[in-house]
Amino acid sequence: MAGVLPQSEPLAQRALVIAHRGASAWRPEHTLAAYRKAIEDGADIIEPDLVCTRDGVLVARHENEISGTTNVADLPAFADRRTTRVVDGQSLTGWFTEDFTLAELKTLRARERIPALRPHNTAWNDQFEIPTFDEVMALAREMSTQTGRAIGLYPETKHPSYFRGIGLPEEETLLEALAAHWSDAEACGPVFIQSFETANLRALRHQIGAHHPVIRLVQLMGMDAAQPFDWTSQHDSGRYADLMTADGLRTIADYADAIGPDKHALLAHPALIGDAHAAGLLVHPYTFRPENAFLPAALRGPGSDATRHPDGLLAELRGMLEAGIDGLFIDDPALGRRAVEATNRP
Repeated sequence: MAGVLPQSEPLAQRALVIAHRGASAWRPEHTLAAYRKAIEDGADIIEPDLVCTRDGVLVARHENEISGTTNVADLPAFADRRTTRVVDGQSLTGWFTEDFTLAELKTLRARERIPALRPHNTAWNDQFEIPTFDEVMALAREMSTQTGRAIGLYPETKHPSYFRGIGLPEEETLLEALAAHWSDAEACGPVFIQSFETANLRALRHQIGAHHPVIRLVQLMGMDAAQPFDWTSQHDSGRYADLMTADGLRTIADYADAIGPDKHALLAHPALIGDAHAAGLLVHPYTFRPENAFLPAALRGPGSDATRHPDGLLAELRGMLEAGIDGLFIDDPALGRRAVEATNRP
């Protein structure tokens, strides 16, 4: 990717290193251990994906279906919880957070989500609990004090239409938690609330206003042909590609402060960074990972898909940073920090 994208003057003076689910290249994702290592490795912000328990508590998991990231399938006590649900139009079979109380979820242990590509992380299997959002916030506050850096939060409301439809709206609970534990703008790092849907971001903008001292809103974007699920449920024919146009970006700027595009979308839409900046939007692409499987073909090193190739990732990041991105979602924050420190910004 280096040298492919046109340059755009960044809106942020220094690009943010956003720890994607923690230091998930080194620890099972969405665990306090992964978040702690991410901060130790230089992350500015940690990213918890949020789903709900049956009793309405926000917990950090990539999905509400947890058979791939916990030991739940091995526990006879919960065998009868296995079920099939339709989430965002997709039929899924497994175990779902909304069928467990927080106390029950706390008896589970986290596991590596992609063991074939990160076999070293399996050494940490079954050692860590599923953290609550409150626990993630407490860790960030603790580490801010310990490091002297105000560590930010980048929560994603997962499947917001689905959870609202089953009586577990995430946004109200999220705002209440932030108000209780993250309201000191002087002591707390920034908060970026992200979503692949649009309606909940518009509602959040109305609730928090356009100039909140801490909270910013981020429109996540899938690839061109995909669409926000709230559009799907309303039989809207629009696609993420429509949001990536200059007009679409100006529309996003009415309710959000930044966009989070898939990194591949930046190549498909080389004007996206510049157009977003012209609309006043920060650009935080996802997700940068050090294994060969996730690197552009020209930047992969020798070995298998699971082989780490830091130099390839650093080259990829250098191209993106020089193109003007304002932050980056990364599984290995130490490499993200190296890339940011090595890149001269205007």
